[in-house]
Amino acid sequence: MPLVIGITGSIATGKSTACSLISGMGAVHCDADRLVHRLYDPGKPAYYRIIEIFGDEVVGEDEYIDRKVLGSKVFGQPEEMRKLTDAIGSINDAVKGVVDEWKATLVKDKVALLEAVNLIEAGYGQWCDQVWLFACEEPTARRRMMERNQFSDEEARQRLSSQRHWEERAPASDLVIFNEGGLSEFEARVRSEYAKTLELWQSGRLPESVYVAWWKSRTDYSS
Repeated sequence: MPLVIGITGSIATGKSTACSLISGMGAVHCDADRLVHRLYDPGKPAYYRIIEIFGDEVVGEDEYIDRKVLGSKVFGQPEEMRKLTDAIGSINDAVKGVVDEWKATLVKDKVALLEAVNLIEAGYGQWCDQVWLFACEEPTARRRMMERNQFSDEEARQRLSSQRHWEERAPASDLVIFNEGGLSEFEARVRSEYAKTLELWQSGRLPESVYVAWWKSRTDYSS
């Protein structure tokens, strides 16, 4: 079986940079969040439910849902986010079906990355052999968003207000990588951790992900 590493973390913590780096070292990358976005493409049931709930202004000139406009309506507003989740429907089941198809195409000895912002909370970690959490402090993330996305300070704060703090996610993660320094320092850490994980996997010594027990305790409690 391939080695599947789950990649997660709040916005602007370096997830995409890490995935690009590891992909350049031969891994296959899958962005689960993009799969979720496809669930409300034009013509899909969720497309019309979202428009009914949030109005025609969430539709862009290309007739697709404008995620930036939609995001401005739900980020930092739990009740509105719940409405969006209800409109999309059973995300977990839908994404799992697509991820299963993706995993079936992987080469036996290949390394694959499954990236998702809410990988831990949504249960996607069940489909991974390891879960890596990327983190940085809120001022760092806010600065990056303002520089990278041209967000105002208010826009950046609004989006960050809906993100979970890394300490809440750490118990479900096999590795926490902080990204507070420069790019070269961050890339060196990612390369080092990837090499260690790969060596353990290839030698059959990679331990079971802590996510397994974390998710079981959560679902047992919920039931």
